[in-house]
Amino acid sequence: MSCLLDKFDAEEMPERYSTRNSYGSMLRTHIRQKWADYPLDRFKPMAIEQWLRQLSLAPKTKAHIRGLMHLIFTCAERWGTIPMGKNPLSLIRVKDCTKRLKRPKILTIEQFFAILSRLPEPCRSMVIVAQCLGLRTSEIVALQWGDFNFDDLTLRVQRSSVHGHVDSAKTEYSRDIVPIDPDLADVLLAWKKRNPVEGNGDWVFPSPITGEPFHQESIQKKHISPAGIATGLGLGIGWHTFRHTYRTLVDETGAPMKVQQEFMRHASIQTTMNVYGQAPTSSKRQANSKVVPMELRSAVYEANEKGAELAP
Repeated sequence: MSCLLDKFDAEEMPERYSTRNSYGSMLRTHIRQKWADYPLDRFKPMAIEQWLRQLSLAPKTKAHIRGLMHLIFTCAERWGTIPMGKNPLSLIRVKDCTKRLKRPKILTIEQFFAILSRLPEPCRSMVIVAQCLGLRTSEIVALQWGDFNFDDLTLRVQRSSVHGHVDSAKTEYSRDIVPIDPDLADVLLAWKKRNPVEGNGDWVFPSPITGEPFHQESIQKKHISPAGIATGLGLGIGWHTFRHTYRTLVDETGAPMKVQQEFMRHASIQTTMNVYGQAPTSSKRQANSKVVPMELRSAVYEANEKGAELAP
């Protein structure tokens, strides 16, 4: 198996940095440690499935490892290393791989402004973009002024940056033109006027140290997470909180699901519905309050009718 992994590492690793980095981590941390010295002709589906079950990882992470191993054995089929149709990963299941271990936090407007008041620039303006457009953090740190058309009030999302490595946007569906509200345009233009960094190219949010895109993890660790704790929201407030909140607020407007999918720039509408679908408690309470009176009126009417029948 070691030779197959080496060949995959040399010839099949993706060009995109974030994907290549993720693959490399799974290969080093899990796959090589367990299977590097294992003969290819001895791989059995149940042995791999049992190993995946025993890993102390989230089901979604296990599914990613399973997917990478499936890709490696598919390459082995193409190279003639194993017979065609003998990919052992084809029969392996990962239970509950679509289930979340934790429900994402959705912010109220008051909670959002409480967090915003505790953030310094440029983190504050970056979070406003996250909340108002639902962009991924990798897309926010990679924004350039040339991506904006302030005359047409549009933004072309076309690249991302992970750990300082700039790449194209995550997927074909991620690369899209999104509308920007005039109020958001005013916020961005105001930031552009007071941007303290000079000679930094066209980046909207350059690091004052390097002049290049920020590492989003450091902003979350230094500013966003502490702001969440300071406002009494506890742990778990991060960049993705704003993307989840954005989708919830768009849903609150009554926007059709197809429009929501395009705002989120998801390839599948199921991702928009299932992964990002969560109604806030206030909306559920409001809807419930409309149902309960109808049910109670019905119950009271039925009780009155029965009482009338029993009366002498």
